[in-house]
Amino acid sequence: MEIINSVFSWLIKKRIHQIELFMKYPIDVQNELLQKLVYEARNTEWGIKHDFKNIKNYNNYINKVPLQNYESLQTLILRIKQGEQNVLWHSEIKWFAKSSGTTTGKSKFIPVSKESLEDCHYKGGKDLLAIYHNIHPETKLIVGKTLVVGGSSKLNPFSETSYYGDLSAIIMKNFPFWVEQRRVPEMEIALMENWDEKIEKMANSTSKEDVSNISGVPSWTLLLLNRILEINKTDNLFDIWPNLELYMHGGVNFSPYQKQFERIIPSSKMNYYESYNASEGYFGIQDQQKSNEMLLMLDYGIFYEFIPFENTNEEQPTTVALENVELNKIYEMVITTNAGLWRYRLGDTIEFTCLNPFRIKIIGRTKQFINAFGEELMVDNAEKAITEACDKTQAIIKDYTVAPFFLEGNNAGKHQWLIEFEKKPADVALFGYFLDEALKKLNSDYEAKRFSNMILAEPEILILEKNTFYNWLKSKNKLGGQHKVPRLSNNRKLLEEILNLARD
Repeated sequence: MEIINSVFSWLIKKRIHQIELFMKYPIDVQNELLQKLVYEARNTEWGIKHDFKNIKNYNNYINKVPLQNYESLQTLILRIKQGEQNVLWHSEIKWFAKSSGTTTGKSKFIPVSKESLEDCHYKGGKDLLAIYHNIHPETKLIVGKTLVVGGSSKLNPFSETSYYGDLSAIIMKNFPFWVEQRRVPEMEIALMENWDEKIEKMANSTSKEDVSNISGVPSWTLLLLNRILEINKTDNLFDIWPNLELYMHGGVNFSPYQKQFERIIPSSKMNYYESYNASEGYFGIQDQQKSNEMLLMLDYGIFYEFIPFENTNEEQPTTVALENVELNKIYEMVITTNAGLWRYRLGDTIEFTCLNPFRIKIIGRTKQFINAFGEELMVDNAEKAITEACDKTQAIIKDYTVAPFFLEGNNAGKHQWLIEFEKKPADVALFGYFLDEALKKLNSDYEAKRFSNMILAEPEILILEKNTFYNWLKSKNKLGGQHKVPRLSNNRKLLEEILNLARD
């Protein structure tokens, strides 16, 4: 064990040094990476079409390659799914991460190359642990097991040579042996498709393990942890896992869930670290204790560009290179990856909180905002406001979604908030008041539209019964993994679906 610890310490120091180097020379690292990606793909069908052999710098690149989205690449991805190679990327593509749209039921199939697995997704997981060990040198994390709360889809064949499934299933299927030895639950349970049965088996099997760290989306992780507590007849997770010290989360804003975690893990020794990973890549890691910022990871085979949020509706908006971004400004992320996504509009919006080094926080999705009355309400505003309302009323939220409500004639419209509480506020009207006041404070457009109730009336809070959102996700076959309830919608389709389900 002493030899293992020594080797592990050496690997951590080596990687921390590499991270410090890209923090010191971020623009050089990104420019060199772009040239490497273009060079490696120069003889692909995409590289030949866009004259990659004559791309020498960033300006050449953006002039020769237009911005892309999933729809513009879908035909090429279909050909790769059917077995063709050397289309978008030079190495073999045989894995596809199934990523469902957040507001539609349509599925995307994101190509996953050997390089993106090893140099991005796995590297991100290892780096989070390296950063954590560097901040907490006294940790005994390596001694315990890692509980991974992944997706519910097994790997499925597209053809004789290609497969698709949740990204978590692809990652687990390709784990090196030394990682697999420390991960729970066993693969047979982890990849089960029946989510209800899977939760039950995960709860029973992992209760007997010495879990020191947990990884997963907060909503699904809480579902599992609460079932584990029920089985073991306790309300304190340390009664089951006394060596638990780290929860690695991502996928949704953690703030609305934090009190639920603190209630079942009541200890100051527990640490929470955020990562920014998606089917398309691993982008950021929290590198400071008790922070809501993440370090933008620049050596994962991903080249970044950014579209100012006010320009996102343009057909071909101008992008901003990393060296020209500004603090406290909202940008849509554009990525070029080592799996063949070229100038791909991710749909996520971020804000830079620091430029030396480059640190970010996630704001939301370009398709998840409400601007029905000119209020320009974004997910980040909603998350902060609902957290503040919970704090002031001692409420604990489980899930929510918001949509506009349009009234006829000259009457003001309003926002309807469908909320499922873990702990309801004593006074729902007061909760709504604090929510409204917080939104006014956070968003000047919202505040202007709320003036004298002329355009926008106070928000309406509709409390849903327990498990309503769970049942809606289940009806959509979206249990587990990265699936989540969309927070904001510009129309009422989603909200009406959930209300109709609640009435049945």
